[in-house]
Amino acid sequence: MRGPGQNVDAMNSSVFDILIYVFDRYLLEDLPAAERAELARDLESAGFGEDNVERALDWLADLAEERERPSPRTDGSFRVYAAEELSRLDARCRGLLTSLEHAGILSGAQRELVIDRLLALDADELDLDHVKWVVLMVLSSQPGQEIAYARMEDLVFDESPHEPH
Repeated sequence: MRGPGQNVDAMNSSVFDILIYVFDRYLLEDLPAAERAELARDLESAGFGEDNVERALDWLADLAEERERPSPRTDGSFRVYAAEELSRLDARCRGLLTSLEHAGILSGAQRELVIDRLLALDADELDLDHVKWVVLMVLSSQPGQEIAYARMEDLVFDESPHEPH
């Protein structure tokens, strides 16, 4: 798994790589839309391709929009995955999401946002690293999630191979 400060081959970077780069260097909750052009210039000067930079910034803008939208009530709900979700999120990814929800790190509404943001990535195959980083990004973008964020951060940066159950 990539961690903060690790070098990325910017020329061959995906939208996910750009998101991690931005997440590592900026606080997502403090990224106003007015700074989009400046951030795009910074990312392009770091060597990221213009098309992927625009897609990553759109991804971040969509995440910021979700913060403004009221959350649907999903407490006690049972999640049934659609065919596209099943094809892109393997059993381990879905299991991690369920575990995070049962552990109180994610609410049902946040789980839905994480799934939406995962499917919006350009990756053909999503893995546990994608899930963990997107969960961190979602939690960091929402006010009042400091405790859940800290718990998730411990899971992401914990080097042990054990997943929460």
